[in-house]
Amino acid sequence: MLDVPFWLWSVFAVTVVVSLAVDLLAHREAHVIRFKEAAAWSAVWIGLALVFGAVVFLVLGTAPGVEYTTAWLLEKSLSVDNLFVFALIFAYFEVPRAYQHRVLFFGVMGALVFRGLFLAAGVAVVSRFTAVLFVFAAILFYSTYKILKGEEESFDPGRSIAVRLLRKVVPVQDEYAGMKFFVREAGKRVATPLLAVVAAIEAADLVFAVDSVPAVLAVSDDAFIVYTSNAFAILGLRALYFLLAGLLDRFHYLSKGLALILAFIGVKLILQASHELFSSSIPEIPSPISLAVIVTVLAASVVLSIRRPGPAGAAAPADRDEDSSAHGSAGEPPVRETRSPDRRRKDD
Repeated sequence: MLDVPFWLWSVFAVTVVVSLAVDLLAHREAHVIRFKEAAAWSAVWIGLALVFGAVVFLVLGTAPGVEYTTAWLLEKSLSVDNLFVFALIFAYFEVPRAYQHRVLFFGVMGALVFRGLFLAAGVAVVSRFTAVLFVFAAILFYSTYKILKGEEESFDPGRSIAVRLLRKVVPVQDEYAGMKFFVREAGKRVATPLLAVVAAIEAADLVFAVDSVPAVLAVSDDAFIVYTSNAFAILGLRALYFLLAGLLDRFHYLSKGLALILAFIGVKLILQASHELFSSSIPEIPSPISLAVIVTVLAASVVLSIRRPGPAGAAAPADRDEDSSAHGSAGEPPVRETRSPDRRRKDD
């Protein structure tokens, strides 16, 4: 384990808290996030991650710095799958575009907490039971198989455990009420569909953690490296979604690239476990090589997607919603209050 000074942990914590506060204040009013704004915020989050990585290099050394960069880039690439699910959830619940950033903001806060718990547990288990790396490798190989065969598990937002539990705990009304999560209806406190969307987002992140946590633990088993890299990747997830909204289907080779990355990380885990359990003569894959492979595969996936465009698909949910949100004079679009899926089923 790295000997991380307390002040570096403090710098990380303060950076995350201040970043979230600034982001919340900058988006306290409902408005549609356009491409230029998303690009600017993406640059901010990437810049913060790289600056922090430079600090890791200077304070902890080259090896931890490479591990941080590799883990951050790996988590950033795996998070692309989350974007497709976000689009599915927003379409299912007919979330107006002006409210989507608020949903993702709270989704990110939940992800920071749950990823921290999962990663802490993962680090503790790996440090005591090295053989568990074989299990993690099997999970990644299975995910690779599903992606390459087009057999990825479908995600039904309305039937996720989190959404069903929420509806058992508190009544959920049919109409959105601005950016509010709770309102009073007939003297009782009820939730709006926006809270159900947040629950669905959190449930989706828990599903993706099954791949993400084993993958990042293949890069490093140090709690500081794995959590800080994950946190900075997650912080930029909202801006990345709005930046790529409507473009996700065009990068059709990206999922294949992610499958190859997962398979490569699975091999890395097997070699790492075999090196520690069976023989020190079994080679391990150094972090610089892992970083080079991830960068090469991602770049090749993007270039191939551009050079060999796939069949034109339907517009993304975000694009279809574009015309439904007219801009007001104060920059706040009057958003139509849509009916929830539950109401549509009742009417049918």
